[in-house]
Amino acid sequence: MSEQAIVLCPGQGAQALGMGQAWCEVNEAAKATFAEADDFLGDSLGAPLSKICFRGPEDRVTATNVAQPAIYTCSVACFRALEERDGPMNLRATAGLSLGEYTALHLAGVFSFADGLRLVARRGELMQQASEAADSGMVALTGADEEQAEELCRRAAEGQVLVPANFNSPGQVVVSGDAAACDRAVGVAEEMGLRATALTVAGAFHSPLMQSAADAMAEALAGTPFQSPNIEVWANVTARPHDPQDVELLKRRLVEQIIRPVKWAQLCQDLAADDTIAVHELAPGKVLKGLMRRINRKVKVINHDQP
Repeated sequence: MSEQAIVLCPGQGAQALGMGQAWCEVNEAAKATFAEADDFLGDSLGAPLSKICFRGPEDRVTATNVAQPAIYTCSVACFRALEERDGPMNLRATAGLSLGEYTALHLAGVFSFADGLRLVARRGELMQQASEAADSGMVALTGADEEQAEELCRRAAEGQVLVPANFNSPGQVVVSGDAAACDRAVGVAEEMGLRATALTVAGAFHSPLMQSAADAMAEALAGTPFQSPNIEVWANVTARPHDPQDVELLKRRLVEQIIRPVKWAQLCQDLAADDTIAVHELAPGKVLKGLMRRINRKVKVINHDQP
């Protein structure tokens, strides 16, 4: 692939039973990546990662502590398979939604596959624990802009935690917080003329209720060697490229990302402003292609969920 490319890396929510299996059946690089993950993780998830991904059960695939290392492994396997099949990608930039930012950083040479896998497995474990420690949730708002989402949170919080968590695309904002506040948010949304849908998630991601996970993740990141990215990697928290000269700031951004909103819509708007550059979405799923269609219809995303 000689033309410049932007690669988008999916986050939690893209997982599905059977993810990565089709790539492993036709490509040795993908198969080797899953084997490497199986060796590294051992039985820490209760069974080999590839077995859970390919055979389930589905509730294990969707559990936060499994989904995060599974998505990271599947995305890296897909990228390696594409390069083995079509030749090295001429990457201009990478970006990933939430968890996917770790995949994006690995592709930019910031840390090894194994170090990234250790980090995302720890992140999934910590976010699962934080979710179990508080009765919390997330609600998707359709038709809301940033100001409306913030107004809704002010009205529905009533002293509890309720904050904007994901600015996914124009008119799609997810709020996150205490379960009772999320319940009230559905009613307030109706009053405001917005459509609200409670999401099936483990807990209040990208909110202050994840602070314990963020604190422990800071320790995991501090003990991991980082190199400067060799291409642009765009940050969820700022919707701007990471500073390649400051890896300590990069680590802080990854800690902040757990408790602060993901600015995906703004990130994609600026990242793909030149709509002549090829944009690729790695497996699993087609979530990011769908979001890009709402962010900028001119940008065509080439999806690689299947070979």
